[in-house]
Amino acid sequence: MLSVGFRALFRREILRFVRRPKNTFMPPAITNVLYFAVFGVILGNRIDKIAGFDYILFIVPGLIVLGAISNAFENASFSIFHGRWNEYIHETLTSPLSYVEMVVAYVGASAVRGLVVGVIIAVVGRLFVSIGIEHGLYLVATMVVITSLFAGFGIIGGLIARDFDDLTVMNQFILRPLVFFGAVFYSLETFDYAWQVNLSLLNPMVYMVDSIRYGLLGHSDLIGVGILPAPYTDFAPLVSLGVLTAATVLVLAIDVYLFKIGYGLTD
Repeated sequence: MLSVGFRALFRREILRFVRRPKNTFMPPAITNVLYFAVFGVILGNRIDKIAGFDYILFIVPGLIVLGAISNAFENASFSIFHGRWNEYIHETLTSPLSYVEMVVAYVGASAVRGLVVGVIIAVVGRLFVSIGIEHGLYLVATMVVITSLFAGFGIIGGLIARDFDDLTVMNQFILRPLVFFGAVFYSLETFDYAWQVNLSLLNPMVYMVDSIRYGLLGHSDLIGVGILPAPYTDFAPLVSLGVLTAATVLVLAIDVYLFKIGYGLTD
């Protein structure tokens, strides 16, 4: 049974971004209209199909990942840092909520924002190309996991940030470049050399983009490049989801520990 305090904190965090759609929902919608128009329509017509899909359709999953995790991270990091900056996070810390409830409320609300943005991007993409869903349950599970994972990272970012510029650096100069090099605009199967594939596999974003692409399109680069032994190749998407889930649990556990020791909360 969810406590009244948990519901109140979760509701406050939801309302914080719902009440400002011009700042939270319109920018990713407009940005992705530009992405689809430039990369999909203008350049896409000059690019051959990738893995049997039109280029504009192939990039949809990556853009969904980019928007969803960026907004989940941004929401959690800004909420924690803003609470520290204006010192109203103390009310949360002195409430009868457990540390687990605090973390889950912040992460849950931020994940919701990421999921909503992901849906918005999918709707925008639907205006340009027909999008189906091949593995619905897998897609939903992956979206929940990756948005929760980056909401958890957002809490850590909000705790270690010393000013608002730190939040911008984390999101714009660390997170987004990793996503762009995470096979958003290309397929791992197009690489000519094994070392290029192996280097790409060190980027955790590759697994997230690939998982969403598998859920939407039914295609997985990880199956194509054979990261698992031959008899188990088809299980690559499930392994990715399992690893991402384990990483999410670990990050949330770190968040709870940081709240427990008061790291960055009372500076």
